[in-house]
Order: sequence, then C-alpha cells, then structure tokens
Amino acid sequence: MSFPSVLTIIADRKSGPLKSEAIDVARTLVKGSKPVVLSEGEAVDIPCPKPGPGSASAATIRATLAPYRVDALLMKTRGRRKALLVADMDSTILTGETLDDLAALAGCGEEVAAITQASMNGELDFDTALERRVALLAGKPASLLEDVWQSLTLTDGARELVQTMKAHNARTALVSGGFTWFTQRVAELCSFDEHHGNALEIIDDTMTGKLAADILGPDAKRDHLERLTEERGVQLRAALTTGDGANDIPMLMAAGLGLAFHAKPNVRKIVGTQINFSGLRAHLFAQGYTAGTFVTD
Repeated sequence: MSFPSVLTIIADRKSGPLKSEAIDVARTLVKGSKPVVLSEGEAVDIPCPKPGPGSASAATIRATLAPYRVDALLMKTRGRRKALLVADMDSTILTGETLDDLAALAGCGEEVAAITQASMNGELDFDTALERRVALLAGKPASLLEDVWQSLTLTDGARELVQTMKAHNARTALVSGGFTWFTQRVAELCSFDEHHGNALEIIDDTMTGKLAADILGPDAKRDHLERLTEERGVQLRAALTTGDGANDIPMLMAAGLGLAFHAKPNVRKIVGTQINFSGLRAHLFAQGYTAGTFVTD
C-alpha cells in the first residue's frame, strides 16, 4: 500500500545514532507504516496517511521529537525530489558569517556583529544593515578577504547536497547577501552552477566602505528563485530553498520546500519546515535520497 505522505526523521550524526524509541514515537504520531531506512542510524522515512482533522501538526511532531535531537519533516510523497536548489551562504553553506569574520580582522567586529544580529532577527531592514556594516570597512586592506577565506569552513554535507542534486539534473545556485568575493569561491568549491551576492567596492587594494552594485536583499533572493524556476521550466513547487536569516524568508516561503536551516528565532516562527539539529545532508533525505546515492568527489 502506498501512502500520500511521509515523515522523514533525521539525527545529527555528531550527536549519536537515531534511536529506535524516536522512530517508534514518530510512527505513533502519524500512524505510520514500517520505516524505510535512508541512512543506517541517521535517517528514516515513515510513510503515513495524509494529515486530517485531529492529526498531529508538523509543529507538534517537531516539538515531541525535539528531546531526541532529531529533525522531523512531514511532506507529501509526490514531487519530493526537486529540480532546483537555491541556497544561502553564511551560516548555511558556510558555518560562519563572512562579514562578521572580516570585521573582526578589521577591528570593528563588535559593531558589525551587533548590526548583523539585528538584521538577522528582523529588527533592522537588510539594506540599511548592510550599508552600515560595509561603511565600517572603509580604508581597510582588501588582503583581509583572503585571510577570512583561509579560515572558513563548509557546513557538514554542503558538497554532498550540491553535487548529488546536480547528478540528478537539478540546477543549483548560491544566492547570498554576502559578498561576491566569497560566493565565487564557495560556488567553485561546492560546484554550484551559479552564484550571486553583493559586490564590495575595492580600489587600490583597499575597501572603500561602499558597494559596487545594487544591494542583493530579501526580495532579490526571491527574484532569483523565480527567474531560475522560469529558466528551468518548472514551477516553484519544484524548488528547494535553504537559509537561516530574515533575508531568506521570502525565498523560503515561496519555494515548494523551504527549509529554515539552524535559523534565527524569528525565522522559525514563520517558516514551519525546519532543520534544527542535523546538517545539510538532511536536505537530501527530505527528498527521499538514500545515503548510498550521495555524490561527492
């Protein structure tokens, strides 16, 4: 018997294996059938009936399973695999915030971090926050960008996510409110098909404190998503987006599968489909991929 819905539960590999008790609780919550293993000790699919009146909500399922430190994603079975990936960079594909790291080396770290936090929490509009932060970099040597690059770390599963989706004919794009100086290098490292970000003005190897082009903010991220789906010849429901900050909300809400990835509290209040414990591999399990089919060179 086939089921119209599926509950995927994923454990953080670094915190220990997926417990059988968590699987049993999940099955009970959704009246699910026998689990299908996606990755031994890490992720399973639980086929289940379509949620109806009296069914546990996604929020209830997530909260009930949170003590087990597992992520729970309740989705329709049909159309799980996506034809497009649009990903944020900072605190998503990368573990840190490149602008904050740059500011720390430039000696204005505390001021910039405070503005970043306000922006990510939705307390300050993105454009204003970015302009204020960039202005603090005026007169600083551009060589600091390379210093930051050498210290950056990819989030667990970043290359697997991008390359596995590409291997299955998906288009992949890195769309960031960060700087193109970094998006270009991260895109090459992970094999994204394209990248977009904000252009930092550099003259005579010195940051001017200005941007060299229009700001890429929340609406522009959604615009790139819409453009890419049109170019790919698919509808928005065939797209997967992921990000952590307030500037990601428009594209997360517009996509067929928008995943709030270790997101800020205000983002989690709005975006109900969340990855709070596991890494980027969860995005592949959410689409029904098994670990044996993951691709990375």
